[in-house]
Amino acid sequence: MTREISAPAEDVWKAVASPGYLEKVHPFCERNPVTVWPGSAARDEVHYRSGWVYQRSFADWIEGAGYDLDIGADGEPTSHVTWRISTHTGGVCRLTISVWPRAITPIPGLNWLVRLVIIGPMMRRYLRSVTEGVEWFVTTGEPVVTDQFGRHPWFSA
Repeated sequence: MTREISAPAEDVWKAVASPGYLEKVHPFCERNPVTVWPGSAARDEVHYRSGWVYQRSFADWIEGAGYDLDIGADGEPTSHVTWRISTHTGGVCRLTISVWPRAITPIPGLNWLVRLVIIGPMMRRYLRSVTEGVEWFVTTGEPVVTDQFGRHPWFSA
């Protein structure tokens, strides 16, 4: 999911590189406690409003440009996520969040079908809300509120 944000890339980086930032930008995040921050050893948790708790383990930290991380519930397989910020023309930057979801089932063909029909649309909806939240926070200075861009069946209360 890519979103153009009418702000300098440095401002977006400042927002998404600060500890506990998900509490300000993420409409489905109740809490974002940090264990280690910042850098490629960073660790935090996302406490979703639905009650789910996921751990995030950062693998790469590219100062000013983004990071790569693995996310999942304790003891379960993880999904891989990349956050990237790039400068665009006219004071606009692009924020791209990409997700490679964990396997849902050991049956490869069924896994593909579940991703196509269920996971893909739900993830796009989720990422649209998260990127809108980053844009909202960076451009207004105000934290997002619960479900600000609509409810999500997996992550809302």
